[in-house]
Amino acid sequence: MEKSPLLSIENLSVDFDVSGRTVHAVRNVSLDIYGGETVALVGESGSGKSVTAHAVLRLLPYPQASHPSGKVLFEGRDLLSLPERELRGVRGNRIGMIFQEPLSALNPLHCVEKQIGEVLAVHKGMRPRQARTRVLELLDLVGIRDGESRLGSFPHELSGGQRQRVMIAMALANDPDLLIADEPTTALDVTVQARVLELLKELQRKMGLAVLLITHDLGVVRHVSDRVAVMKDGELVESAPVEELFRSPKHVYTQELLAAEPGGKPNPEPDDAQPVLEARDLRVWFPIKKGIFKRTVDHFKAVDEVSLILRQGGSLGIVGESGSGKTTLGLGLLRLISSTGEIIFDGHRLDRMRQRDVRALRREMQFVFQDPFGSLSPRMTVDGIIREGLELHCPDTPENLEARIIRVLEDVGLDPESRHRFPHEFSGGQRQRIAIARALVLRPKLVVMDEPTSALDRAVQFQVVELLRELQRKYGLAYLFI
Repeated sequence: MEKSPLLSIENLSVDFDVSGRTVHAVRNVSLDIYGGETVALVGESGSGKSVTAHAVLRLLPYPQASHPSGKVLFEGRDLLSLPERELRGVRGNRIGMIFQEPLSALNPLHCVEKQIGEVLAVHKGMRPRQARTRVLELLDLVGIRDGESRLGSFPHELSGGQRQRVMIAMALANDPDLLIADEPTTALDVTVQARVLELLKELQRKMGLAVLLITHDLGVVRHVSDRVAVMKDGELVESAPVEELFRSPKHVYTQELLAAEPGGKPNPEPDDAQPVLEARDLRVWFPIKKGIFKRTVDHFKAVDEVSLILRQGGSLGIVGESGSGKTTLGLGLLRLISSTGEIIFDGHRLDRMRQRDVRALRREMQFVFQDPFGSLSPRMTVDGIIREGLELHCPDTPENLEARIIRVLEDVGLDPESRHRFPHEFSGGQRQRIAIARALVLRPKLVVMDEPTSALDRAVQFQVVELLRELQRKYGLAYLFI
């Protein structure tokens, strides 16, 4: 007897009503997932991967979203026509989901224990003491060291990788039959990424867990997936077992995707290059306060006695595990958080300057944040987000400002016509490109980039790395890569 799929997507289409205009985001996608297997859904940013995944659990913004055709069958039941009450029994219980951007998916007002414990209380009926034990087990599973000290932490107190691991713990809390993982390892360092992927494979072996993996990382696809489905412009263009697809891709787009590996050599520093940024014995210590009067009893040493030199036209990479202090170092160097030690930027002693005086140098030193969704204002259009810095630092005629905005959007691979849309209307990778455009449009001397390509698919990674090299050659930019 032929085995039935756990999840069967049949001719699924998704349309969006955007200001009276219909956008065909997904068109006639069909895909089967069987118990115990991992199916990877890959494609460029904006190809419809996440929309397809969100449609499975009806998490799209209805009624703006609609389904002109298709079914989503889970164990024979069509989730698209299931009553809301029955669907709630499937969401988070039978089907778990890891969202792409943990900062936007986690409740900023709830601590880690409450975030994960809520899932256990709703679906398992666990009491607080039982839930705490299970939460600690889950935190240990996903690689959060000393989980007990993190139970009371809020999302903003965690690093990007730690937030992603909390999301994974929430999705695994109820031992689901199917896990939908939307870029689950984007914000994780290599060692934790390997641990999380091994964890998912171990869970599959133990309980027959099926995984729908949405990713742009083809290295991850090759090592953990059984089958691969490739999407482009809302359509499924190719589907095959993983080894077959990597060995002999049939569709032209798949061939391009596999060939688009970022490579090449860094631009050499000019022989007479002067230091742009110097740090000596830089420290960022956070006070640990206890007691009724909140007296400082100790310090958490996030960054301790770091010294570095970055020259004009050069690149410096800062590498380390999630939570090792990389981002904190970058923020401290630009005086975006309090720090001690010498910081010299382009001949100016930043550590001796008042914040008001540092603002005058902000045009020359820009920061691309790790989480573009958290760093882009949801109330401003893309045009407004990029224009804000230009109007402050490079006042000019509206026509000239618009020309610069259009040019930088083209540079990072975005359609200039999309500049009147809001951040939530873009995919994660597209939002990252907006963040890069906002920094580069000012033509700074120094750009600190916190995981600048982590949310980008491989083809766009290649484009962005080449773009950054070209801008560095053209304008002598200095890059600090985290």
